[in-house]
Amino acid sequence: AHDATIGRPAASKQQREARMIRAVIATPTVGCVCFEPVFRHSVLHNRREGQPDPHPVRSEVGTEGPDRYTLATAQKEAAVFLPQVPFGNHEISRLVVGGNPIRGNSHLSNEYSRWMGDYFTTEHVLESWFDAERQGVTAMQSRGDQIVMDWVDRYRDAGGTMHWIVQSASEWGGGDVPDNIRAIAEHDPIAIYHHGSRTDSLWKSGKIDEIEGILKEIRDRGILAGVGSHMPEALAYIEDRGWPVDFYMTCAYNLSRVDRDSALAGGKMGVEIYDDADRDRMLDFIRQTPRQCIYFKILAAGRKCANQEMVRDAFQHAFDHIKPHDVVDVGYFQRDRDEIALNADHVRAATGWGETVEPHAAATVAG
Repeated sequence: AHDATIGRPAASKQQREARMIRAVIATPTVGCVCFEPVFRHSVLHNRREGQPDPHPVRSEVGTEGPDRYTLATAQKEAAVFLPQVPFGNHEISRLVVGGNPIRGNSHLSNEYSRWMGDYFTTEHVLESWFDAERQGVTAMQSRGDQIVMDWVDRYRDAGGTMHWIVQSASEWGGGDVPDNIRAIAEHDPIAIYHHGSRTDSLWKSGKIDEIEGILKEIRDRGILAGVGSHMPEALAYIEDRGWPVDFYMTCAYNLSRVDRDSALAGGKMGVEIYDDADRDRMLDFIRQTPRQCIYFKILAAGRKCANQEMVRDAFQHAFDHIKPHDVVDVGYFQRDRDEIALNADHVRAATGWGETVEPHAAATVAG
């Protein structure tokens, strides 16, 4: 906790925990005693499983929980860490959990969207975010509508610690993006980005310059400002003009080949084309820009999920082609399997981050 005394910027609680675990594992002594908890366990998860937490962790002195962690326990828990990269003044995992499925937007079919909407109750959303924490994920991404804001408040009230990266909600107030940004800012996000579908629409209509003022609105609030798009040419335009952008939200596939609104903003799923040639064009842009990119839809919204080998190859392709400080944003559907754990395993394997667990047989359906 004393980073400031040695000239290092103050670290987050999770960064300090990570350092301590690495030190515990590296020590040659027989065992170690930790006088503060090293990991948080979700009460919500155990309620879902119908079992008491075998290792309850206290968050402060005086609450229930064990005082001792053995070396074996530390080694087991440390296996769930993920590689982290700087993001502005923060640090985030190279896997960010995405937010389309939790709002019932599958980008796969109307049927899948209904299944996701039915499954992701408030309790299941919060459970999934704590599932992500247990896998070492330190950032989540979702849209900035009122439903999600309420979920984020409840998650933090329950002890949630992931950073929040937020997409503007294009339908807010009939399209009042500045007012949406003001509302989002009240819920302590680390970053806000302009909705990709709206970026594409403004690009096609010749009105993309409107976004520059929105970026200033975000930055003036001390929040990282980004732009999302499915079209690399739109992002290249912004890049060439030197707008005040901290990061880009870059889609692997050009869903704006055909004019469309997002399902949540427009009320229905439009025609979407998933062509690997578009993926390669976006990756070219990602490698050319010095700015950090959050690369999403790497699984083509479930179309590259016939089996785990296909999923693994998609993750590997992503990390082989993005920059070392870029990250991937992947959705999930926890109803039938722990897709967050599956995705975290693939990130560890693709980045060479420590040892991965045994491969799972079930396929991921969201992404």
